[in-house]
Amino acid sequence: MTVNAYFTGPGDQWERRRPEEVGLSAGGLAAAVAHAEANETHLDRDLFQALDELTEGEGLHSRIVGPTKPRGGPAGLITRGGYIVAEWGDPSRVDMTFSASKSYLATLAGLALDAGLIRDLNDPVREYVDDGGFEPPHNSKITWRHLLHQSSEWTGTLWDKPDQVDHNRGAGADRANFAAKGTLRELQEPSTYYEYNDVRVNRLALALLRVWKRALPDVFRESVMEPIGASSTWEWHGYENSYVTIDGQRIQSVSGGGHWGGGVWINSFDHARFGYLHLRRGRWGDRQILSERWIDTATTPSPTNTGYGCLWWLNRGTPRYPSAPASSFFALGWGSNVIWVEPEHDIVAVVRWIEPTAVDGFMKRVLAAVV
Repeated sequence: MTVNAYFTGPGDQWERRRPEEVGLSAGGLAAAVAHAEANETHLDRDLFQALDELTEGEGLHSRIVGPTKPRGGPAGLITRGGYIVAEWGDPSRVDMTFSASKSYLATLAGLALDAGLIRDLNDPVREYVDDGGFEPPHNSKITWRHLLHQSSEWTGTLWDKPDQVDHNRGAGADRANFAAKGTLRELQEPSTYYEYNDVRVNRLALALLRVWKRALPDVFRESVMEPIGASSTWEWHGYENSYVTIDGQRIQSVSGGGHWGGGVWINSFDHARFGYLHLRRGRWGDRQILSERWIDTATTPSPTNTGYGCLWWLNRGTPRYPSAPASSFFALGWGSNVIWVEPEHDIVAVVRWIEPTAVDGFMKRVLAAVV
């Protein structure tokens, strides 16, 4: 069933609909919500403690250098056609999102491309950024697309974290394809090898800061969050040592996750607005905030990982979530923090603090509710 697109106003104006009004089974949605609530993540609610355990094998480089905050309980919401049809927990609570931040960072690259600040994603980053991070012979070959695909093989140290700290790192089921995390390996040519590497994502964030010459959260607030009516409660943090000076101003470079603290902190309602902007192919009401070209680019499988686009997870190839259609794409963060965008059924769902192994079951139940 296709429902007419609805765009909520700012704040609490978001309209709720009974599931049956938009072609969903109330009982089916209730089962999905119950599943999400019953499968809370095992992570300690003290996320500083949880991160301390996560980074234990990183030795001298394990220090948490960004802020953290305790997490809440299971929470989320489901929308169809833009209307909220289910919610649970405290969707207004601002929580860390970890690597879901990467999809927010990707959007800043898309905005730069749309604005002409980046001419072509296949351009070498060195043509735009002259801060010593993209020097020959290896790093000079790296393009914006390589960084967005996590196939850059950038090498160096940023904010006291060497790229080696995330060598041989996968995410979720991908971990089975890699050796022990942090094990030094021979670098490959840029564009030929996929590796989930937070140091390199943070290098992208710094490169985008050099291009925008403004704090990235300010750009994001003005260009995306205010136009889509998001709250003012979200935050985007970097590290205590991630400051640079640009045109005489001291600006913090944000992180693309919470691996060492920081990243995007946001509530579930604002997460859902961000997901819905992508479901509506960059349009909000009568305004095109992100170009359709960018939406297509961000959700096109990368050459080195068919399940990954431009810092968005895809359901192509061997599906990450077998119960979801191939059209689905996701912002995913440790915990789990999930924004699920499902164009085929006009659904956006946010689910937070659920066990990773339970996410597919949640999606299966949501889709079973479609009548």
